[in-house]
Parts: sequence; C-alpha cells; structure tokens
Amino acid sequence: MKTKKRFKGSKLSLLFMLMFVIVLAGCGNDEASPASNSGTSGGQEASENIDTIAAIKERGKVIAGVKYDTRLFGLKDPISGNVEGFDIDMAKALAKKILGDETKVELKEVTSKTRTPLLQNGEIDIIIATMTITEDRKKEVDFSDVYFNAGQSLLVAKGSPITGIESLNADTTVLAVKGSTSVTNIKEKAPDAKVLEFENYQEAFTALKAGKGDTLTTDNSILLGMMQDDPNYEMVGDIFTDEPYGMAIRKGDQQMVDTVNEMLQEMKDSGEYDELYEKWLGTSPPSAE
Repeated sequence: MKTKKRFKGSKLSLLFMLMFVIVLAGCGNDEASPASNSGTSGGQEASENIDTIAAIKERGKVIAGVKYDTRLFGLKDPISGNVEGFDIDMAKALAKKILGDETKVELKEVTSKTRTPLLQNGEIDIIIATMTITEDRKKEVDFSDVYFNAGQSLLVAKGSPITGIESLNADTTVLAVKGSTSVTNIKEKAPDAKVLEFENYQEAFTALKAGKGDTLTTDNSILLGMMQDDPNYEMVGDIFTDEPYGMAIRKGDQQMVDTVNEMLQEMKDSGEYDELYEKWLGTSPPSAE
C-alpha cells in the first residue's frame, strides 16, 4: 500500500510540475512579444531620429571614412603616417564647419567594399571617399550634393595596343576594385573582357605593373594620381561614364545632409573650393561645377 501511495504521489508531483512549466512558458511568451515589438519600434525610431551633428558635438570630433590608397584624394604616407588629399581637406572643412576647428577630425580608413557598412553601423559619421552617387546606393545612404565630377577611363602601360574601351575583347584582362561602380560599368561596356577584382587601388595598380592584367579601370581622377606615381603609365581613350562624387551620410539624417551642402556652397562662394581643386588636381574645376 505504501508503494502505491508513493507512486500516486509521484505522478501527482510530476503533473503539478508540468502544469507549472506550461504556465511559466505562457507568461514568458506574453512578455517576450511586447519586448520584441518594442525593440522593432525602437530600431525604427532610431533610424528616424539619427542626429550625427549632436553626436559630433558631444564627442568633440568628426569621424570621417576616407581612402588611404588613392593619390590626390586620400593617400597615407608610409613614413610620416599622414593622410593627405582632396577628400581629407573636405573632412577638415567639415570639422571646421561643425566644431569651428579643422583639426578636430579623426580619419578612419575605408575601401569601396567596407565604407557603407562602417557608416551604417555608426563607426563613422560620413563617407568622403571618391564615392559615386548612384540610385542603388541612395537606397542605403543619403548623399550630399555633388562635390566632384569624374568619369571612368582606362590606364595602360605606355605603348600598349589598347587605345580605348573599343579595344577590349575576350583576350583582354581588366583590373578593377571590389565594390566600385567601375566593375559594373566595365562588365556592361566590355562584356567579353575578363575582369580581375582587388581589395584596393594599390593592389590593383601593383598587379598592373606586375603584368597580371592589360589595363586598369576606375575614375579618371584616381588614374591621374597613378600616372603621377609612375609616369610609365597613361590614360587612353575618352571617359565612358559620368561619376559624380557625393559625401555619404546615414539614411534619414537630413540635418547632416543640409549641413554638408551648406558647407559646400560656402566653400564655392568663398573660392576655397577652387583653391583645393587646383591644389590637388593641378587645374581649375570645370565651369559646370
């Protein structure tokens, strides 16, 4: 009899424990749903209420995503460690506009592939890195007004049989950089050519000099810097795309967009823009700008 009672008692205990677990699980689910909804709502609010200007003022510096491998726009000196170029001076001008001091800027290296993710996750405040404004990119970031107009071209060793885009065929190997509009464009303009992609411009130019490709393609402004670096190379043919550069800002931050556009207009009105253009490109900006 005692054994039977113990057995019945055990069954009752198990039943109560099972009911207790079910009740707890139900409560847990009820609590999880509002939290989950709240999290989604909070994320939406965050994207709608981005305030980069306030963050910059609170930390006391602008964090700008720039290239470290692009002569004339953003190039790091391996000896001094200094990064210089047209884009770098634009970042300094933005720091002066927001904080009143052009030295209050931190430069963070980006590539064509990494720049948008770094902006979206908040590691940088703005992208100033030879970034072409495109409709697809507008879905992910907001852009300032155009601050530089470029066009895609081809770089070859002097004496190359390649004279322009029409020279590219199935026997041609074209070098380009991952994540750039140049890759998409060259595949459309020369669909038969083989395209090799590299992480950055230094790697691509090194590969060209090593004979791993017949030509390197990107914006003419970037190729001009490579020509200055090594006069054994030259651009050939006409530009075959329009590449308007814009500064990229997190989606929805209209105040930051307006501030950058205001800065650009002030620089053009004062003549500072022309001075920077001539300093780095060696010529006056086109009258259309």
